[in-house]
Amino acid sequence: MTRRPSSPGFVFYRLLTRALAPAVPLLLRRRVARGKEDPARRGERLGYASQARPQGRLVWFHAASIGESLSVMPLVERFLAAAPDISVLVTTGTVTSAKLMAERLPPRAIHQFVPLDHPDYCARFLDHWRPDLAIWVESEFWPNLIAAAHMRGAKLALVNARITENSFGKWRRASRFAEGLLSRFSVAMAQDAASAERLRSLGSQAVLRLGNLKHDAPPLAHDAAELARLRGEIGARPVWIASNTHEGEERAVADAHVQLAQTHPDLLTIVVPRHPARGPSVAAECRGLGLQVAQRSTGDRIAPATNIYLGDTLGEMGLYYMLSGIAFIGGTLNSAGGHNPFEAARLDSALIAGPSDFNFVEAYAAFEKANAMTRIAAAPALAGAVGHLLADEALRRRMAASARAVASADSGATSRAFEALLPLLPAEGSGADA
Repeated sequence: MTRRPSSPGFVFYRLLTRALAPAVPLLLRRRVARGKEDPARRGERLGYASQARPQGRLVWFHAASIGESLSVMPLVERFLAAAPDISVLVTTGTVTSAKLMAERLPPRAIHQFVPLDHPDYCARFLDHWRPDLAIWVESEFWPNLIAAAHMRGAKLALVNARITENSFGKWRRASRFAEGLLSRFSVAMAQDAASAERLRSLGSQAVLRLGNLKHDAPPLAHDAAELARLRGEIGARPVWIASNTHEGEERAVADAHVQLAQTHPDLLTIVVPRHPARGPSVAAECRGLGLQVAQRSTGDRIAPATNIYLGDTLGEMGLYYMLSGIAFIGGTLNSAGGHNPFEAARLDSALIAGPSDFNFVEAYAAFEKANAMTRIAAAPALAGAVGHLLADEALRRRMAASARAVASADSGATSRAFEALLPLLPAEGSGADA
């Protein structure tokens, strides 16, 4: 593969990552201590593989964390079904996503942690796995890894690409760096029109707008026996859920519960933190406000006196959504930019969200336009929005039906992406393992 001329920014970045290498062992030790790394798999972050490369053609997906990895699961399955010699490698960078991939990946699919973006670690990783097609998901770019994969002859593709206005401004200030990076991708598939235009402005050559892969995801699974048990504990109590909440939002949710309990004394509020490890601190905060908390991670039951049911577990969001028909989407009352609204919409929820939505601008606008989502300007309005839906079941049902319709309206992105990706994969018998 012909080496592309490197921009001064990339040369500096490469030198910087080499210079920081002595700090990596300390960084990893600190992350292990904080629960952000798996100590048994720390070597993967240095490029050491913990499994053998399968024979045949290998398609590599890199997804930052849970949401991105789940969005490409249908694509993973399509590639595996295309030919028996195709295997799939999925890399992510978080412990929670690794646990979820261990449960969800089908046979002939392997998970590894993505190596830290040091030239030597990237080389070690790529020389072992030798991917034939490297597919990057959404917006997490590791320049050394991208350059090394391209230099080794792998075809690169970007799927479900999302470039926020804030990210676009930062990349424009390093335009030669951005162009050099994006020009290595054979195709870039944007999830919305704004991202497609920004990719073109940054120098991406083959940009397609194929829609959002998250529109195609099936409804989240749940354990039917657990659902029946929990519904038995809840009984006829009114319920609402605050999902994917961040620090600061739980206080707003707790305050809303206190206010709503004046008119709905048997109200149950389900709180599902974005990061389950925060469960103990969220429970302590709610108990400090005088609320009775049942914590799922410790096996607590929902008693008649329970005010807050804390869903601090991984991979059970489908179960939590099935317990309530009203969902506040977290990450919208702070600067997180919002989280996936489609999951709640597919499970019959009327939606509520705050003003921060830069991760899903078009989606939130579509839900709002269809009267499927109530937007609130700030935390004090949360209780009113929830209370309005608790008091009007007919309205809640109409909003939930509209949300389902929006969630299924723009389907087909997975098929369109697969049709664009498959020609990039070498023919059987001619891949990196040939």
